[in-house]
Amino acid sequence: MIDQDGSTMATGTPVGSSATILPKTPIVPKRKPGRKPKSHSKELLTVLSSVSSAVRDFLSQKDLHLLPSQSLSLESLLSSLPFPPSPSPSPAPSSDQSFFSRFHSSVPDFDPRWVDNFRMTKHTFNRLLCILCPSLLTSLPPSIPPESAVAAALFRLAHAAPYEAVARIFGLDSYQAACLAFYSVCKVVNEKLADFVDFGGDMERIRSGFEWLSLPNCCGVLGFGKFGVESELVGKNGSLLVQALVDCEGRFLDISGGWPCTMRPESILTNTKLYNRIEKTKELLNGKYYNLNNGISIPQYIMGGSCLPMLPWLITPYIGGDNLNSAEKEFNICHRKAMQLAESAFIRLKAQWRLLAMRWKGDTGSFLPFVIVMGCLLHNYLIKSDEQPPGEHVEWNTQEEELPVYTGEADERGAMIRHVIAQILMNNKQ
Repeated sequence: MIDQDGSTMATGTPVGSSATILPKTPIVPKRKPGRKPKSHSKELLTVLSSVSSAVRDFLSQKDLHLLPSQSLSLESLLSSLPFPPSPSPSPAPSSDQSFFSRFHSSVPDFDPRWVDNFRMTKHTFNRLLCILCPSLLTSLPPSIPPESAVAAALFRLAHAAPYEAVARIFGLDSYQAACLAFYSVCKVVNEKLADFVDFGGDMERIRSGFEWLSLPNCCGVLGFGKFGVESELVGKNGSLLVQALVDCEGRFLDISGGWPCTMRPESILTNTKLYNRIEKTKELLNGKYYNLNNGISIPQYIMGGSCLPMLPWLITPYIGGDNLNSAEKEFNICHRKAMQLAESAFIRLKAQWRLLAMRWKGDTGSFLPFVIVMGCLLHNYLIKSDEQPPGEHVEWNTQEEELPVYTGEADERGAMIRHVIAQILMNNKQ
């Protein structure tokens, strides 16, 4: 498991798989006996090889004007051909001739192609580069410029680009160099942007943000996201769970990732640093109470789903359906709106960084928690830079299996706080 500060816990060794794409076998028509068969295989291969070379030349000349999805689709088609382009495969361009070098020097600062390719404007990219560059200079070989590494990592994260394509597009000399660049940037982002996830840093801003939901003294919403992975620990169709606390802007306030889907949410919660900082060290959610006119006070708390236990600082919904009274139903409506903030944050995260929407296989699955945290940190970095992460380009099914409802006893103090909030919501409605 991994928290945003980089602390880890082993989750098992994933098992990978591979597949081979074979060319279709042509159907050979019957020929008359006695006539010598005509073979056009060599000529056909020559023509197809020339066409593939022309497509590759087109890519190298027009890549600045293509959408990333278009470039990657052409790359995928070329790589699936059973023969190299004629006369021989073109080597990857050097870093000073690569797509990114030409892109960086010729595309204006506010051109939308910056966001299309890297999910951020040129100004925000350069500011990020300044933050990461000193550490990358010591962790990367001289053959990989820090600016190319950062651009390559963002491009792969944003578009789930394969390493072979990343190497060619960004002037890296091999698959291994592209892999090294990506994980080096991942490590440095997790180190240098760790402060962008800070639950205790600006509690007043967080608390006041929930006033639009009429939730007095609410300090966040705790939810879970699922990320597909195949491993011995979770099985072929398993997933890793990420527990995250978010504010009303969809900013991640706390992240704990890498928990197997076979683990119950309440067990995950009690093993996180968030739980320890609230329940044991008492360093969080210990601020001012919200005082009502009737003398009742509400402490700081966070909202949680029905899969979690009711605690004095963790308020969950009422269970009962049609048997609930009006105030309880009103609370559940408001609670649902709050929980959608966490759901939306995960949807936007996957919409922005499409690599996180893929199912990870093999040894790469062990790196997934680190990549998820990198995505969350960059998500917060963009919000702080006034560049809202997109959420409208979701092309996959965002409906996930519901987590099991917690069936243990509810804390009496937590239940009382929930009752008070329900009454406030009901009075506001009237």
